[in-house]
Amino acid sequence: MNRKEILEQLASGKISVEEAEKYLNSNQIEIVEEFAKYDIFREARTGIPEVIYSETKSPEMVVEIVKKVLEKKKIVLLSRLTEKHIPKIDELINDFSVEYGTGKKFCVIRRHDYISSKENGKIGIITAGTSDIPVAEEAKAIAEMMGCEVIMTHDVGVAGIHRLFEPLNNLLKRDIDALIVAAGMEGALPTVVAGLVDVPVIGLPISTGYGFGGKGETALMSMLQSCALGIAVVNIDGGISAGAMAAKIAQRVNKKCEKEII
Repeated sequence: MNRKEILEQLASGKISVEEAEKYLNSNQIEIVEEFAKYDIFREARTGIPEVIYSETKSPEMVVEIVKKVLEKKKIVLLSRLTEKHIPKIDELINDFSVEYGTGKKFCVIRRHDYISSKENGKIGIITAGTSDIPVAEEAKAIAEMMGCEVIMTHDVGVAGIHRLFEPLNNLLKRDIDALIVAAGMEGALPTVVAGLVDVPVIGLPISTGYGFGGKGETALMSMLQSCALGIAVVNIDGGISAGAMAAKIAQRVNKKCEKEII
């Protein structure tokens, strides 16, 4: 049983307080072979679904963790994939739905009985350039897993600032709750956007760019030094962090609106 089921059983009188406590204490951690401990109730505590950081794990480790997680959950996200992981992950296609992002740097794996939801608010994602899309897709993936509707628009950076205004206006018309702005190079776009909108902006620096201050370093410093208020900044290529933060904002807004309606 998961935590919700345990509490429902307790509320209905099917189990005692002592039994519920025993279940909760015994079901918090799932051991995966000798190399991982899966925190079963993390999503229930934090609202953020399971994410497996894959880059430093072997393909065999990643697949074993995925299988264990999907015994308890219906969806999992694999981040920081490398080429060595892909063949092993592809072996799961017959048993699960496997969806890769652009460039196969991450993937979402679902059980076939998974049902998606878009009831937790709306998030906008803007990328300054086409090269920023793979990381922005990570943000989209985690936000959608958290029940948000995500609207994306691409290639509207400051090198051609006139491209920005129409898609930005369209996002605002959709009544988004938070806005992720991804940019590499000099990373100026989040500051520009934050000066034009009344929603929280999350700056997502991307490791595009080269030479002095390249690989996202200048973009990160520029966003941290933004003169516009209302910007929060995540780490370089932190798409999942940006998506999770935006989704949490949208969830809280949506929950407050529901309470006011009731």
